[in-house]
Amino acid sequence: MADKEEDGVSEGSAKTGAKTPEATTASNEETPQEPASIDANLTNNEAPPPPVKGKKIEVLLKATGDAPIMMKKKWVVSQDQTIGWISEFIKKCIKLGTEERLFLYINQTFAPAPDQTVKNLYDCYGTDGKLIIHYCKSQAWG
Repeated sequence: MADKEEDGVSEGSAKTGAKTPEATTASNEETPQEPASIDANLTNNEAPPPPVKGKKIEVLLKATGDAPIMMKKKWVVSQDQTIGWISEFIKKCIKLGTEERLFLYINQTFAPAPDQTVKNLYDCYGTDGKLIIHYCKSQAWG
């Protein structure tokens, strides 16, 4: 349905002879505008490109409290994976018993919902091209 609306808009503007976006940007460039971003490399409201390569996100898993430390801490995970999947993955890696619980934290304070995607959390809390997740066997923060 959105395709039909887009087609209708483009056809209508072509028939009426309305200005194209290229023609209107030239008139907007005449007035100088302050950039909305603090970063000098970004113009107006552009967001910085994510440092994610392809559809994978680097996840750094850090043990907290009494949780066993994993031998490998950096993992590359599909951006569509959920935190629930990561929780089960960690449980298998550290050989956590079925009666033991695992708590995950983002930024050492925020406990994400199991249905949150890695991409969503990375977009909100990712730093230096990776998402840092702290895990522990007992409640540590929040």
